[in-house]
Amino acid sequence: MTSLQAAQGGIQQQLGTLSVVGWAGEYGDGRDMAFLLVFSLGDGAGTREEPVAAMRQLAESTGLTIGGDILDATSAGRQFPVTALVEGGQVALTMPKMSVQYSTPPEWIAAAHDRGHVYFLLATQPWPQVRLGNEIQQDALREFLSEEVLSTSAHCLLPVRRLAR
Repeated sequence: MTSLQAAQGGIQQQLGTLSVVGWAGEYGDGRDMAFLLVFSLGDGAGTREEPVAAMRQLAESTGLTIGGDILDATSAGRQFPVTALVEGGQVALTMPKMSVQYSTPPEWIAAAHDRGHVYFLLATQPWPQVRLGNEIQQDALREFLSEEVLSTSAHCLLPVRRLAR
């Protein structure tokens, strides 16, 4: 199970409620990867297409590409407008016009620190079946992350940032 967090900000009326969910899982090389997914609940004012267009606009305004290759933002010295600060059992995800703190399970933190980056997904397709305050079951997450959703999402590797010590 994964817990759900809501994010505020940006073009709220078209986006609706933005939510964040994280999980850790094996990524083809026998090691766990920390995944972080941002999606809309699709509860904004307007038509069903508006959240999709607004999420595309949000992705493009941050330099993310929908579909296609995984953007690697981990290069040293690279300035990128999306950041993941991982400290104290939480990740603080910051994007233009949006920031959220998300409490993550220990296995997520371990995977993020082990790899030094997180796999960030920005889904353009809304997930209206999710309800704030409820946990998301693994089966529901797998079902949502269909080939269609993944092919219409932005994919990015974000470096794990930490507070200076």
